[in-house]
Amino acid sequence: MASNRIGRTNDDIRRVLANLLRNIKDPRVAKSMISITDVKTTSDLRYAQVFISALNAENEKELMKGLKSASGYLRHELGSILDLRYTPELQFHLDKSIEQGAHISKILNSLDIPKEDEENGLSIAKDNVYDDR
Repeated sequence: MASNRIGRTNDDIRRVLANLLRNIKDPRVAKSMISITDVKTTSDLRYAQVFISALNAENEKELMKGLKSASGYLRHELGSILDLRYTPELQFHLDKSIEQGAHISKILNSLDIPKEDEENGLSIAKDNVYDDR
């Protein structure tokens, strides 16, 4: 039977880190709104890649430096909350997928696509119905 231990561990790490990030007092981290989008741990649970999305981050390099400096505290707190044999070393990575999605949505909304009449849409749908009489 297949085990989903890594997946459950990833979810637990993401949940705990999301709560712990609120307590960081480093101004490089505290002034931006951070959300954890994904966590991927290695199979031996030694390393965890934490993917974050940051809103209102003026300087992403400084944010990453702040997270790197807080990783020891976060790892210690993570180890005290979760019951794991090894507390993984945290590696933070910026995730640009939310920004890219917002950009694509903005482009799609700016397109001028004429809307079809409801009657035309219904007549096309009626013609494409398969009738097996």
